[in-house]
Amino acid sequence: MQTQLSDLDISQILADEAERAILPHFRALPEVENKAATGFDPVTVADRAAERAIRDRLAALLPADGVLGEEYPPTEGTSGRTWVLDPIDGTRAFMAGLPTWGVLIALAEAGVPTVGMMAQPFVGERFYAAKGAGAFHAWSRGTEPMRTRRCARLADAVVACTALDHFDPRMRETLDALSRICRLVRFGTDCYGYAMLAAGHVDIVFEAGLKPFDIAPFVPIVEEAGGVLVDRAGAPIAPHVMGAYSGDGIAVGDPALLDALIAEMR
Repeated sequence: MQTQLSDLDISQILADEAERAILPHFRALPEVENKAATGFDPVTVADRAAERAIRDRLAALLPADGVLGEEYPPTEGTSGRTWVLDPIDGTRAFMAGLPTWGVLIALAEAGVPTVGMMAQPFVGERFYAAKGAGAFHAWSRGTEPMRTRRCARLADAVVACTALDHFDPRMRETLDALSRICRLVRFGTDCYGYAMLAAGHVDIVFEAGLKPFDIAPFVPIVEEAGGVLVDRAGAPIAPHVMGAYSGDGIAVGDPALLDALIAEMR
């Protein structure tokens, strides 16, 4: 009798598909395409190959489920479930040969992400969670449960951010203030910031200009590890991340930090 695959098992299979599609192109790109009419929004053959491979496997395994991805139009489903895909989060890092990119996969049910996967094929790490089942980090030392660390004071906090040019002037002022208040601020961490927060190495994460596929996997990953993920106003992201969400993602590992952080932002 065939064992039924769990949704976390499915996310692992999808990450395997992405890995096979992406790794032949890492540090071997023939060219990078710019998707933006103004500015720079890169996409590579690896982005498209990975999303196509994931979509093909989902069509075979779960044809009733919908798909929302960064590189191709949405696929409507009939099950009320939607898989959310960012085949390479951190394409700028990918094109620069830096290993801070990752494959992001989430499953949303009734509009709320319940399964999240961030995979880094080159380094060989996976960070994943399912609602009510905990968060885990699989790497060279084995598979370990993840918990955010306790850090109740901004002065003790380690902060991870996306690139500074993604933030508006008001948020740059906030980050400048945090650079003076907090123990350490690091920029350009892409999806690794949220992963390191869930794993207990980072205390605060700021990202700007997010779409659902950028943030959906980290709703279960951060929350199951003990952290909180909110928008700029301090409201939880989870209930509306699958709508027309476009904005900032702010995570804290220790919920006790949130009030002080929101006050500083104001």
